[in-house]
Amino acid sequence: MTSLPRPHATGDESVVDLAPAIGVRTVFERFGPDVRPFRGWLLLSLGLSVLAPGLEAAAIWTLKIGIDDVVIPRDMSRFPEVAVAFLGITILAAVTAFADEYLASWMGENFLHRLRTRVFAHVQTLSAGFFDRRRLGDTLSRLTEDVDAIENLVLAGVAEAAIEVFQIVIFAGVMFFLSWQLALVSLAGVPVFWLTTRVFSGRIEDASREARRRRGSISAVAEDSLSNSLLIQAYGREQAEVERFTGQSLGSAVAEVTAARVEALFPSVISVLQACGLLAIIGVGVWQLSARHLTVGGLVAFLIYLVQLFSPVRELAQLSGTVYDAAAGAGRIVDLLDQLPSVTVAERPVALPRTRGELVLRDVTFRYPGSETDAVAGISFAALPGQVTALVGASGSGKTTLVKLLLRLYDPASGSISLDGHDLRDLDPRQLRANIAIVLQETLLLDGTVAENILAGRPDADQREVASAARAADADAFIAALPRGYDTPVGHRGRLLSGGQRQRIAIARAMIRDAPILLLDEPTTSLDAAASERILGPMRALMVGRTTILISHDLLTVTDAQQILYLEGGRVTEAGSHAELLSRDGGYASLYRLHQS
Repeated sequence: MTSLPRPHATGDESVVDLAPAIGVRTVFERFGPDVRPFRGWLLLSLGLSVLAPGLEAAAIWTLKIGIDDVVIPRDMSRFPEVAVAFLGITILAAVTAFADEYLASWMGENFLHRLRTRVFAHVQTLSAGFFDRRRLGDTLSRLTEDVDAIENLVLAGVAEAAIEVFQIVIFAGVMFFLSWQLALVSLAGVPVFWLTTRVFSGRIEDASREARRRRGSISAVAEDSLSNSLLIQAYGREQAEVERFTGQSLGSAVAEVTAARVEALFPSVISVLQACGLLAIIGVGVWQLSARHLTVGGLVAFLIYLVQLFSPVRELAQLSGTVYDAAAGAGRIVDLLDQLPSVTVAERPVALPRTRGELVLRDVTFRYPGSETDAVAGISFAALPGQVTALVGASGSGKTTLVKLLLRLYDPASGSISLDGHDLRDLDPRQLRANIAIVLQETLLLDGTVAENILAGRPDADQREVASAARAADADAFIAALPRGYDTPVGHRGRLLSGGQRQRIAIARAMIRDAPILLLDEPTTSLDAAASERILGPMRALMVGRTTILISHDLLTVTDAQQILYLEGGRVTEAGSHAELLSRDGGYASLYRLHQS
């Protein structure tokens, strides 16, 4: 067999951090409440689990009767009743097995649905900083594979363990009834099984955790690469991406093979121990048979019970692999659930009806997690209703960071931001954002139709309002030309549309929201000069009576703003109207002249 090569540099280090290890008891403590809605069904499943091995034991007992009373004496008089009993027990066992398997599947899928939804809902509450730090592909892997692993432990694992235990108890009980001497010899191997399990358990746990982490790394690299396919092809990085993915895939393969080697060796060792035990039982059984302490049917039945007992013992021992694999997956889910939003809702948030829109920033300072420099520092200004406040400056000067702070995607490290006199920290972020319409520099569209993306601004709007917003955003003409008009799918992140078309749909979405505050981050990006000119008119009409924060590199679009703030290095270095800033002949004036040249 060809061995896997060692991962090269791109695969030696996983792109995903190893989640903290947790114990099996912690798994049940954390996810036991998710099982409560299924307690009644779980008890029924356990009842079926008791019945199944009982019927199996009864079927084997009828075989013993058939050998002792029919085969050995060659007497067919009892054959019909033995055959009917065996057939009846077999049919009942088949019905029981079907009901148990169907019920287990129903419970498992419903449990997964509820838990997956709970984890996804929790992720939705996390702040922007979480998504800045975490790989999206790894998070997706946790929502799928790792959630499945928890069900394998706390629901399917419990049911399986119960079945195995009941089988062991019932078969062992019948074996003692047939011959307590043979049964004692059979149970002598239990300590050996236990010690073997202890040796392998820790290795299985470590291997499972590493395999889980590597799977997350593959998802993370694949998501990162495929979501940037245009950039990769444009710069000819296809082979580099293949090598990066190959490295992570190879690292995952090595981890999986390591885990498989440990898990495969475990049952192999158990099988050897079972074979030794079986030979010992056969020897003692033949001696008891010769001493007439046991019938031929009894010995055959005992050996069948013993073989049947080996299966649940082996499965119960192998279950430790499932347990530790599930614990590794559960550790990744617990790590996700333990993430807390950095932006929290006050215990008693201030009620915020439709706001007037007076925004005041006082000495606001903020730096992104992990950064050593402030993104903005000492920012102070007021944005008043009915006025346009323009933020201008070079890239990286802190303009977009201010938009994120106003949306309360982050909270300032120091200073305060207030809306109508209320500190944003005292407001419910959802109520705050309900009063804001946005058009971001990166045009974000949902994977739906054109109409659905416009309705995202206000889901209760009707079709007439959708069309009106599209016309105001200069989008109705190209929408009408689409194959299905407003019902045309836009594709993942809007990739079936051009950049300008995406931007106009985003503007229509902001227009239909009819919010008292507008945050416009480069609203004319991706539009040609003619389209920009067409949009500026409707946008100016939309700004009337609203607090507008306008970010733009094109200074020709901000000349009418009542207040212009010029940012450098995260600080406001100039403030005033267009005419006032030109007269000062500072950084703004230089940038304006550069745009005119």
